[in-house]
Amino acid sequence: MNEIKIFCPATIANLNCGFDIMGLCLETIGDKMIIRKSPEKGIKITKITGANLPLETEKNVAGVAALAICKEAINRVSFKHGFEIEIHKKIKAGSGIGSSSASAAGAVFGINELLGKPFSKHELVNFAMKGEVVASGSEHADNVAPCLLGGFTLVRGYNPLDVIRIDAPSEIYAVVLHPNIEVKTSDARAVLHPMISLKDAITQTGNLGGLIAGLYTNDYNLIGRSLNDVLIEPLRKHLIPNFDQVKNAALQNGALGSGISGAGPSIFALCKCQKVAEKVAFAMSESYQNTGIEFDMHISKINPNGVNIIKN
Repeated sequence: MNEIKIFCPATIANLNCGFDIMGLCLETIGDKMIIRKSPEKGIKITKITGANLPLETEKNVAGVAALAICKEAINRVSFKHGFEIEIHKKIKAGSGIGSSSASAAGAVFGINELLGKPFSKHELVNFAMKGEVVASGSEHADNVAPCLLGGFTLVRGYNPLDVIRIDAPSEIYAVVLHPNIEVKTSDARAVLHPMISLKDAITQTGNLGGLIAGLYTNDYNLIGRSLNDVLIEPLRKHLIPNFDQVKNAALQNGALGSGISGAGPSIFALCKCQKVAEKVAFAMSESYQNTGIEFDMHISKINPNGVNIIKN
């Protein structure tokens, strides 16, 4: 195989109570990438559509992630060629649904396939994290992990990297409202407090434990009770116009829970069954109309596989 075409899905990170450690993979939103072997050694970004992103390898998320996997692959497989990468963006940068992580994860997945899969998907997370440094300034896995592994993921630790994949309950649907504004991750980080109270820490860890237990036991009521953030959301929600109104509309129309996707500005809701998700999506849309800000709505099942090969 000399060329591969792949779908690189969007993701929702944090999931309210799982700041920087929880994420899920979406099924209906994502980028496309084409990666091919090249006789010229190294990594070359040949084409980008849908976004104004740098073609320079060292300045591109996908390029840096690709360099990371190739550097390590030399120790496992013999190859004398390089790789060319095309990126066709459908996930808008700064949307809060993992635009950069889709590019980083797609690059390492595709190269791993063309090399004969010397690395496991869990190992690929390490390489994709290197690309995330370009976008956010730090290595983090809460988006790249679900993008590569599918389902829900928990990042238990980084030294060494320890990621646990969790199957999604069969009836879970995600709704995402993406306002066409940008909230920079650096700005969203700047409003956070370095210290938290013991009371809030206890509440947040209880909710995180409840969410994980609910996912494993398919307890939708427990999932709903646990999707509550007492640490981050109160400090960030003012960055997103009409956040409280949209969240309340989601909850009043049957959502299990609602919150900020990643650093924002996207607002997500988790629902039990497609019918409820459609009702919640309509209510969230109605609630956001009066802002005058254009927005996109998405309804998606949870993607169980993560990045995948496009056959045709």
